[in-house]
Amino acid sequence: MRLTLVAGARPNFMKIAPLIRAFVTRPEVFEWRLVHTGQHYDHDMNDVFFEELAIPAPHARLGCGGGTHATQTAAIMVAFEKELLTNPADWVIVVGDVNSTLACSVVASKMAVRIAHVEAGLRSGDRRMPEEINRLVTDSLSDLYFVTEPSARENLLREGRPAQTIHDVGHVMIDTLFHQVRQLNENPDGPWVRSGTRALKDRLLASGAGYGVVTLHRPSNVDDMFALTGVLSALRAIAETLPLVFPVHPRTRERLDAFGIEPGPGLTLTGPLPYMEFLDLWKDASLVLTDSGGLQEETSALGVRCLTLRDTTERPITLTDGTNCLAGRDPKRIVTLARELLSRPPSSRRPPMWDGKSAERIAEVLATVGFIAAGQ
Repeated sequence: MRLTLVAGARPNFMKIAPLIRAFVTRPEVFEWRLVHTGQHYDHDMNDVFFEELAIPAPHARLGCGGGTHATQTAAIMVAFEKELLTNPADWVIVVGDVNSTLACSVVASKMAVRIAHVEAGLRSGDRRMPEEINRLVTDSLSDLYFVTEPSARENLLREGRPAQTIHDVGHVMIDTLFHQVRQLNENPDGPWVRSGTRALKDRLLASGAGYGVVTLHRPSNVDDMFALTGVLSALRAIAETLPLVFPVHPRTRERLDAFGIEPGPGLTLTGPLPYMEFLDLWKDASLVLTDSGGLQEETSALGVRCLTLRDTTERPITLTDGTNCLAGRDPKRIVTLARELLSRPPSSRRPPMWDGKSAERIAEVLATVGFIAAGQ
């Protein structure tokens, strides 16, 4: 069975790593090819993840980074069409909800290549989020759906997807998380220990106050000066009692500079961090404040308190079976909820099937259902 795996942005890399490990163990079944669209083209946002996650070098690099959503999506579509014409596939496997996911799904569908969507069915209900559009379009075209939580299955069924095409497999990003935590534990003298971030973490822990970690990158939070100013005011208030470490996304850095916003005391800003260095930082934090989707899930898997700085989440299981709390963007509410979370132990619940074996389940489904669906 010929598989083409698509990756383009940081969240994708963490999801394809366990899939590749699972496919490599079954060479008699899978002939796979990895295509890197180049959606994230900065070394700190992609190449370093290939290195740390031990992902093999891509078979093809499309080099489609930069530009507006439309420009980038169009460029990926043109380049991916050429890739599939040159290297035909039985299945195109897309992960998550980035522009590369949508673009390659459209191309595969028009070329009558079957599509398997990993992390399918998630919905925020907010079409102002580009990711929501990507999720809706991708799922409307896919042939197999691998879901991470019950709400995703319910969404797909409500939208008319056949029940036999939907498979509950857990979450491949949690596979990667557990794998990398083991690497941290087995190699305590790894390069992340020698980083400035580890020294900062050790200093904050030694002070007895603990620390929190912040990530912000969504346009709704960082492109609007009023919204970004409000979130930063909340972070300053929290930082009066809990020091915050803020690895700044390139987009966010540009907006802070353009708006002339000073983070203020109590916030330590760094550049984007490699995966292992960032994991080493946030896994021991007292609180994570984020607008990331994936971090809501990862914190829930490791039992770290999480406050999501958004009005909606497409991952409701992190609210019911995880450590996540939805704060919105009102500064007073953010501060109030942060203090409430810090006043009690984090939840010890973990979503079902988030056990590090999701990629194995996906490989098994493809090895059976995939052959039948592809007519082999």
